[in-house]
Amino acid sequence: MERIEILEMKDITKSFIGVKANQDVNLVIEKGDILGLLGENGAGKTTLMNVLYGLYHPDKGHIIVNGKPLYLRSPKDSMKAGIGMIHQHFMLVQKHTVLENIALGFDEAPFFFPQRYMRKQIEEYSQKFGLNVDPNKKIWELSAGEQQRVEILKTLIRNADLLIMDEPTSVLTPQEAEELFDILRKMINNGHSVILISHKLEEITSICNRVMVMRKGKVTGTALIKDVSKVDLARMMIGRELSGSLEKKEVKPGKPMLEVSNLSVNSDQGLPIVQNLGFNVLWGEIFGIAGVSGNGQREMVEAITGLRKSVTGSVSLEGKDITNLTARDIHNRGISHVPEERIKFGTVANLPFFENSVLKKHHKTPFSNRMLMNYPNIRDHAKNLVAKYNVDAASISVPVKNLSGGNIQKLILGREISSEPNLLIAAHPTYGLDVGAAEFIRKELINCRDRGGSVLLVSEDLEELFQVCDRIAVMFEGRIMGIVDPNNCNIDGIGLMMAGLEQQNQGENI
Repeated sequence: MERIEILEMKDITKSFIGVKANQDVNLVIEKGDILGLLGENGAGKTTLMNVLYGLYHPDKGHIIVNGKPLYLRSPKDSMKAGIGMIHQHFMLVQKHTVLENIALGFDEAPFFFPQRYMRKQIEEYSQKFGLNVDPNKKIWELSAGEQQRVEILKTLIRNADLLIMDEPTSVLTPQEAEELFDILRKMINNGHSVILISHKLEEITSICNRVMVMRKGKVTGTALIKDVSKVDLARMMIGRELSGSLEKKEVKPGKPMLEVSNLSVNSDQGLPIVQNLGFNVLWGEIFGIAGVSGNGQREMVEAITGLRKSVTGSVSLEGKDITNLTARDIHNRGISHVPEERIKFGTVANLPFFENSVLKKHHKTPFSNRMLMNYPNIRDHAKNLVAKYNVDAASISVPVKNLSGGNIQKLILGREISSEPNLLIAAHPTYGLDVGAAEFIRKELINCRDRGGSVLLVSEDLEELFQVCDRIAVMFEGRIMGIVDPNNCNIDGIGLMMAGLEQQNQGENI
């Protein structure tokens, strides 16, 4: 098979239901390159790489390898061409051994004694690239870093010249990340090339020799790493003018409503993901948490709302400790929660609209009387939510799963605000919504604050945070990098903090 000396993607365009995820994107990578593909979530990075790996077919554009067109109908075609991809979430069979996972779908293993052949291949590539892993261990017994080595071995044994890695350090410890970079450097020295999808400036500048920055499906810049600063890259990644605030009443924030102190939380894999986190949300303010997803925001919200146990630290509401109480206890104390995954955690999809409208308070007056539900009151409440929050539903009896995403979000927001909470925690409340629905929800968050409540808003949308928030904290790898006043801050500084650089003179903005 001919080695990949140069690969070009020309004028790649890919749309989903009318939304252009990639628009006329051009990319070039040569043998021995580590190309950093930088951008916020939703910039189109992964979509572009899924096109290169044969998972998506482009609407327009073509791929050229060594001057010849390459037609990809599936990932199998990409692998035959020498292109391998390691996804952010590993594609491994947990109950199988390392050897069995690498052998799956491998056509070149001999008919007789295939295990002996595969074991020899694993040993050779492990020694060559420093990919130390026990071929007899089952995947579930391995750490995230070891599982990633298995994925790399799978691609190398299949003769991949170009390796695509999607957010490769997102599940790794710092030590594992450094080990990964050593492996990538050995691969480059052996004539391979790598495309590294990332949103972390520190990562891109430390390992890559070239960078391409994407925003909203388009390329905003390409450069040699030695020719650009982190400020330049942050400006290309974030670099848009942010609109001013929506209309808000002048409210003087009061005492702390929510106090989070030295909070540490583990991920689903048992690894530290929130580390010694501390901040306050004041009475009568909207406090925003900015940052690219995967930096501990979800785990932080779950710890505050009782959905996940914290390891250390404390959470207080109006001066009273609520650390590690149950979700019901925390809700009863005046915290309402608009969850990140609206279908999975915010509603019961098969239940009708009117029953979803009273979730978490169905056991209270006036919606129940001892052991019996008061359905006339529940239906009246649902009708009020439909009218007040402009929910487009054919009937309050339709299952929630039949509503659009925007209308489901209006239902959840209306249900939570109607409880008149002291603190509303909203995680990505406008994600995936059209402009009209997003604007409506932002105004409702402001109304909640103007009535004297407090709001903790977690969002990846800087535009949204600047429009509605009174203060914004930037979160990276489970820590607060800085807290700023949206009316008086530097957009370049926000971009740098989102990419992992701590704010200078942080105290001036708190």
